[in-house]
Amino acid sequence: MHHPRSRQRRSAVARMLLLCLLAMVIPACTATSSSDADAQLRDAASRGDAEAVREALDGGADLEARDGQGCTALLLATHGNNVDAARELIEAGADVNAKDAMQDSAYLYAGARGLDEILALTLAHGADLRSTNRYGGTALIPAAERGHVATVRTLLRAGVAVDHVNRLHWTALLEAILLGDGGPRHVQIVQLLLDAGADPELADGDGVTPLAHARQRGYATIETLLRQHGATR
Repeated sequence: MHHPRSRQRRSAVARMLLLCLLAMVIPACTATSSSDADAQLRDAASRGDAEAVREALDGGADLEARDGQGCTALLLATHGNNVDAARELIEAGADVNAKDAMQDSAYLYAGARGLDEILALTLAHGADLRSTNRYGGTALIPAAERGHVATVRTLLRAGVAVDHVNRLHWTALLEAILLGDGGPRHVQIVQLLLDAGADPELADGDGVTPLAHARQRGYATIETLLRQHGATR
């Protein structure tokens, strides 16, 4: 026959064990739930599902949680040019300057790829115009290189430095000539850059000027534009 006090002690010990187990399990469940919500948010952003983005945020997802490549949900939405999802994230407070492992931010990526709607959103929500990519270049330089006329115009109006020099010792003007095709889009970009005050004689790291590069490539229209803006060498 068991003594009543013995049964009470065993009961008390059992309750304590149960409470300890709950104390260990509950935080683990919370962490798992939060991690799931973060993954759901990134997945929704990648798919461009704005409604699912809202649901994940309402479920407690972390706006700035990153994947294995350092991408936030906003960067993933930007990669897919998913404007509605990006808008949801930005208006919820997502950092438009947060960079991934490749040193891209939503602002820099949108500028480089000519994703003008997302670019406009980032500019309206604190984009750092002085931020640079892995080549040490501003958003303007790859936009000029890739022939994104509207993007170049937008970035110039926003106030991005027109003569910023990247780690390759190239400016936006030099890249538009060196890496462009000399066609109508790059001609227009050269015109925009020069009109914005780009130095037509700012040479590359080897001392070769924009005019010399244009002449070497047979870009006669660009050569004329450079001369009209004061280039002599």
